[in-house]
Amino acid sequence: MDDAVLAPAAADSLARWHAMVAAEDFSRLAEIVHPDAVFHSPVAHIPYHSRDAVVLAVSTALEVFSGFTYHRTFVAAGGHEVVLEFRARAGNRDVHGIDMITFDDDGLIVTFEVMVRPASGLQALAREMAERVGTQLSGYAQ
Repeated sequence: MDDAVLAPAAADSLARWHAMVAAEDFSRLAEIVHPDAVFHSPVAHIPYHSRDAVVLAVSTALEVFSGFTYHRTFVAAGGHEVVLEFRARAGNRDVHGIDMITFDDDGLIVTFEVMVRPASGLQALAREMAERVGTQLSGYAQ
C-alpha cells in the first residue's frame, strides 16, 4: 500500500497549523478555516458550525491543555484528510487523543473533529471548556 500524501494546499495549511501550535498563537487560525467549517467536540453530540465556532473551540482547548504534543500523523487517501495523534494534560489528568481534520481543495479546514480518552481526562477537559466557553459555543450548535 502506498503512503498517502496531503494535497499541496492542505499540506501548507497543516504546516501553518503546526507552527501555530508550536508558538501557542492562534491569532491567525481563522485564515486557514473555511467560513462554513464544522467542529465535532469529543463531549457534545451535536456539531458546532462556522469558522468562529472552530476557532473558539480549538484555540480554547489548546489553552486548556498543558504539555500538548503531536506524536503521529496519518494521511488518508485523496490527500484532504489527516489524523494527528496527541498527548497532553487537562488539569491533573493525562489525555490521549486525535484531531481529525478535513481540508477543502483550497487548503481550508472544513471539519475538525476531536476524540479524547480516557474518560477522566475527557471529563476534566469538558469541565474546563464549559467554564471558559460553554455558553458562547452553544450558540453555534445546530
